[in-house]
Amino acid sequence: MGKRGPKGHTEIAASRATAEVKKPRRRPSWQRKGLSRAGRVIAFIESLKITAGVHAGKPFKLRQWQREIIEAIYATGEDGRRTIRQALITIPRKNGKTALAAALALAHLVGPEAEARGQVYSAASDRDQAAIIFREMVAMIMADQALADRIVIREHNKTLADNETGSVYQAMSSDARKAHGLSPSFVVCDELAQWHGRDLYDNLITGTGARAEPLVVIISTKSAASSHVMSELVLYGEKVRDGVVEDPAFLPVIYGAAEDADPWDEATWFACNPALGDFRSLEEMRAAAAQAQRLPAREPSFRLLYLNQPVDPASRFLNGPDWRACAGDVTPYMLAGHRCFLGLDLSSTTDLTALAAWFPETGDLLTWFWTPAETLEEAERRDHVPYQLWARQGLLETTPGRAIDKSFVVHRIAKLVADFKVEGCAYDRWGIHEVRRLIADAGIKIEMIEWGQGFKDAAPALSAIETAVLQKKLRHAGHPVMDMCVANAVAITDPAGNRKLVKDRANGRIDGLVAASMALGLASRTTPKKPSVYQTRGVFGLDLAQSA
Repeated sequence: MGKRGPKGHTEIAASRATAEVKKPRRRPSWQRKGLSRAGRVIAFIESLKITAGVHAGKPFKLRQWQREIIEAIYATGEDGRRTIRQALITIPRKNGKTALAAALALAHLVGPEAEARGQVYSAASDRDQAAIIFREMVAMIMADQALADRIVIREHNKTLADNETGSVYQAMSSDARKAHGLSPSFVVCDELAQWHGRDLYDNLITGTGARAEPLVVIISTKSAASSHVMSELVLYGEKVRDGVVEDPAFLPVIYGAAEDADPWDEATWFACNPALGDFRSLEEMRAAAAQAQRLPAREPSFRLLYLNQPVDPASRFLNGPDWRACAGDVTPYMLAGHRCFLGLDLSSTTDLTALAAWFPETGDLLTWFWTPAETLEEAERRDHVPYQLWARQGLLETTPGRAIDKSFVVHRIAKLVADFKVEGCAYDRWGIHEVRRLIADAGIKIEMIEWGQGFKDAAPALSAIETAVLQKKLRHAGHPVMDMCVANAVAITDPAGNRKLVKDRANGRIDGLVAASMALGLASRTTPKKPSVYQTRGVFGLDLAQSA
C-alpha cells in the first residue's frame, strides 16, 4: 500500500498499482462546461465524501449558507479574477468548519483552484490542532480513488504532494518558525483565536505577495482578548460589513450572538449556529447550556464557544461590554483648566509604565504608556500582544535602553501640570525615588501622594472606577493598550469584602488599570476646594464716621 520515503518514513502511495488495466474515468463533475468559478468549487466539494459523524460515507452536500460563503469567496470581476484575497469566517464550534476547511484546501491542491507548484497550508495553534485538518484531508483522499491515485501522503511531516500539478500541502503550527520564505497560494488559519502571538499569521499573509490570486481563509471562534489578532480582524470585518471601511478584497462572515442577547434563549442559539438542528446537535447544546446555568464557571466558555460571544472570564474585574460602552471621543484641549488627578504605576523589569489622568468634572480619562525600546520585541513574544505595532502607531512610547528612562515620564507630568489644574498624583512607591528627584530638579509644582497596593488603599480605588464604569460616568478613548490592561485584570477579595488587583494572577499587563484606579481613588477622597467667600461677595469695609 505504501512505498518507502526519505529517511525510511512510509509514504502512503496515491497510486495503488495493480496489474489490471485501469478503465478511463469520466470527466469530473466540477469540470463541466458552463460552471462559474464558484460553481466549480462547489461541484468539487460535493464530489467529496463526508468521513465522520452521522453522515459519514455520504456525499458532501453543502448547505445553502455554506454555498453562499463559497459563492462570495470565489466571485470574480469582469477580468475573471477572484476579488477576495482574505476571508474571515468566525462561527461557533461544531458548525462543520473542519470539513469545510479541508475541502477548500483540497480544492486548491488538486481541484479547480489548483495551480502549478502551488503551496497550500493549514496553520493552527499547535501540532495536535494542526493535524486535525490534515487528517480530515487524508480521509477525504482515501475515500476517493481518483484523488488517492495522484496524491502522495506523508504522515511523518503532515504533508501532501500532488503528482500532476507539483503542488504541495503542509500542516503548520503557530509556534513554528518556518514561515519565512514561503510563497502560499492558499492558507487556512484554523482557530486563529487560540494562536500564541501573530508571527506566523503575519508571515503567511505577507508571503502571498508573490502569487497572482492568493487566498487566506480564517475559520475560528472569536477571541475574548481585545488585543488578539483575531479580535483585530473581527473589528475590521465588522467595519467592512457595515460599510464603514471599503475593502473589496476582504470578506467578513460573522456568526455570533449580540453581547446583550439572552444566552439561554434557543432563538439566540439558532441565530448564530447555522447548522443547529441539522448536523449540529440541538440536544448536545441543550445539555451544555443546562450545565452552564447550574455551574456559573462554565458560562463564559459556553457563551464563547457555543454562541461566539467574546466573553471575558467571570474572574475579570471589569466586564468587557461595560468597559467598551464607556468609549468615546476624548479631546484633551477641551479639558484645559479643568481639575485633574494623576495615577502613576512605574514598571518593574517586565511591566509597562503607565500614567493616567482623570478629570472628575467631565468624566474623561486619558492614559499614556512607556516601555524600553530594546526589550520591545522580547516583550511582544512574552505577552502575545502587538507592542511593536502600537509603538509605530504612537500608542506606546519607547525609551532608549533596556529600562524605562523616567525622564520621559516626568516630561509628560510637567506638560499635564502646565495644561491642566493637576491637584495631585497618586503613585505606587516602587521606584518612585528617581521620579521625585527629577520632579524636584525640574521645579514641577505637584503634590505626590503615596498610594499602597494593599486592600486598604486599593479597595476604595477599585470601587471608584467600577462605579464610574457601571454608571457610565467615565469616558475613555478606546486606547488599545488600556483595553488590554482592563481585559487582563483580576481582583481578589479579603474576608471583609475588600478587593485589590493582583498582577501575578492576571493574564497579562494591567498597569494602565492600576494607574487609572489610583487616579479615581485619589479624586474620590479629595474634597474640592471651595472658593474664598471674598471671591464671590467682595470685601466689606466699615464706615467709622457713620458708626461714630
